[in-house]
Amino acid sequence: MPCATRYASSDADFMARAIALAAKGCGHTRPNPPVGAVVVKDGKIVGEGWHKKAGADHAEAMALKKAGAGAEGATVYVTLEPCSKPGRVGACTDALAAAKVVRVVYACDDPNPTNNGRAKRVLAKSGIACERFSGVSAWDVARAAQALIAPFAKHVTTGMPYVSVKIAMSLDGRICDNTGSARWVSGPQARRITGAFREKVDAIMVGAETLRKDNPSLLSHLKRNDDLVRVIVSRSGKLPKGAQVFTDGAPNETLVFDDAKTALEELGRRGIMHVLCEGGFALARSLEAQGLVDEWISVLCPIVIGEKSIAEAGKSKFTRSLLADVPGGECIAYFGKTTPSALS
Repeated sequence: MPCATRYASSDADFMARAIALAAKGCGHTRPNPPVGAVVVKDGKIVGEGWHKKAGADHAEAMALKKAGAGAEGATVYVTLEPCSKPGRVGACTDALAAAKVVRVVYACDDPNPTNNGRAKRVLAKSGIACERFSGVSAWDVARAAQALIAPFAKHVTTGMPYVSVKIAMSLDGRICDNTGSARWVSGPQARRITGAFREKVDAIMVGAETLRKDNPSLLSHLKRNDDLVRVIVSRSGKLPKGAQVFTDGAPNETLVFDDAKTALEELGRRGIMHVLCEGGFALARSLEAQGLVDEWISVLCPIVIGEKSIAEAGKSKFTRSLLADVPGGECIAYFGKTTPSALS
């Protein structure tokens, strides 16, 4: 059945919808990229879809099925260059040709060497125009689309996961109090953002000391993500058997490694594309020293810990930030190659 639309009939608006759809797949599609697509005919969306998980329909196929006969003569907007070689499912270029669409617009090139640059040539044989999105907002569209596939791009070209490191610190540069406790340095707003980020990654990594002192669940509390893998790095392997990650009954797998680089290499072999490192300055420093960090997410919290416990830490009167106007006064600073979708 064609789906109703409330979107303006412009390439930019239709592509924005495709990008929003693609974001729904983040954290669930490994080792494939998250992709969104919309089928447009006579200025209206008649079908839309996104890739939900490996082995399921690709975004284009899902959108074309929803469009049905309405796909003939339509334009398809997709966030990533359509794949032209069959994998676990058929090639998207074949599905587009079979549906008899007349035009395909994609937001960014496929970094996979198997598909890169081939869609235009393949679709041309069926008389279908295929072009990368252009126009006044082309840079923003490409940036948003590339951010969605940044983990996939690294994994498909290097075999290694994309690594994000999140550090929360006080105004006096402390990430924990004098007892080693870091629960909670950040406030509810920063924890909400972290929760949103956990929904969109493949694995959460912490060090052994973080596990021992904070006993974190490493789960997304905003929206359940059963595809999330929990990773503990411990040289000794001596970890509390009663820790939440081992006893909470969650379906999320918990893996233990003795070295961070070894962990990332194995995670890459398992198809893990995006790892969020949340616990332990020593672990973060080790990852950085080995050149394994792709982006940093720093949360500057308006408290002064000093030699006190976190519960006794003095709250700053400053409630606005030069970098971000966040309720509660927390400053969320991002340093990386692309803006992660959880922070955009």
